[in-house]
Amino acid sequence: MDLNCDLGESFGAWTMGDDEAMFSLVTSVNVACGFHAGDPMTMLRSCRLAGEHGVTVGAHVAYRDLAGFGRRRMDVAPDELTADVLYQLAALDGIARATGTAVRYVKPHGALYNTIAVDESQARAVVAGVRLADPALPILGLPASVIEAVCAEERHPFVREAFVDRAYTPGGALVSRREEGAVLHDVEEIAERAVVMARDGHVTAVDGTVTEVRPRSLCVHGDTPGAVAMADAVRKALTGAGIELGAFA
Repeated sequence: MDLNCDLGESFGAWTMGDDEAMFSLVTSVNVACGFHAGDPMTMLRSCRLAGEHGVTVGAHVAYRDLAGFGRRRMDVAPDELTADVLYQLAALDGIARATGTAVRYVKPHGALYNTIAVDESQARAVVAGVRLADPALPILGLPASVIEAVCAEERHPFVREAFVDRAYTPGGALVSRREEGAVLHDVEEIAERAVVMARDGHVTAVDGTVTEVRPRSLCVHGDTPGAVAMADAVRKALTGAGIELGAFA
C-alpha cells in the first residue's frame, strides 16, 4: 500500500506543515506546483528531500488560486485548464530532474480534485494536459468518479486513493470542508480506518453505511494539525497489520 501526502505547500515567508518529518513517514509526496501553493525554492527543496528519503514525487496540480489555497471552484475553460496542468507538470518535472528524480504521477488538488470527480469536461481537460506531458503518467484520484471513467475510456492509467482523515458521503465522495466533521482528528480512529481501507477496501460513510473504495494509495494531509503524529500512527498501524508499504509509481 502506498502512503501519500500533500507537501511542498509553503509559499515565500509562509510555512505550511512539517515537511521534513513527513518525508520520512510516507512513500509518495504530492508536491505543490505553484498554483495553489509552493514556489520554485520550495519545489526544489521538496524534490531534494524526496531524493534523500527515496520517496516518489507526484505533481499536485491545481486551479490558479493562491489566495484560496486551491479550494475554490473556478470557471476555467477546458483548453486553458489543459495548458495550466501541462505548465505545472513541466515546471515540477524540470526541477525534479535537476535533482536526480522525476515526476512519477499526478494528483489534482482541492477544488480541482473534487470537480473532476463529477465534471466530465474538466476531467477530460486534466487528462489532456497530463497526456501532453506523458501518456504513461498515472492520475491519482477518487474511486468510482468521472475522472476514473474518463481515464478508462482513454486508456490512461488511473490509481484509486482513499483519505484516512476525511469523512465520506454515502455515495463515496468527500464531505465538504465547509461542513462540521469533514476532517477527522482522532489519531487512533484514523489509524484504524487506514487499516480497514487497505485490508478490506471499504470505508464507513457519515450515515454508517459501508462504501467500497479499494485504494492503491492512502492519503494523509500534511496541513492538518498533528499531521506528523497522525502519519506516524497510520504507518505503524498498517505495518503492524502486516500491510507492506511501497510507492505505486
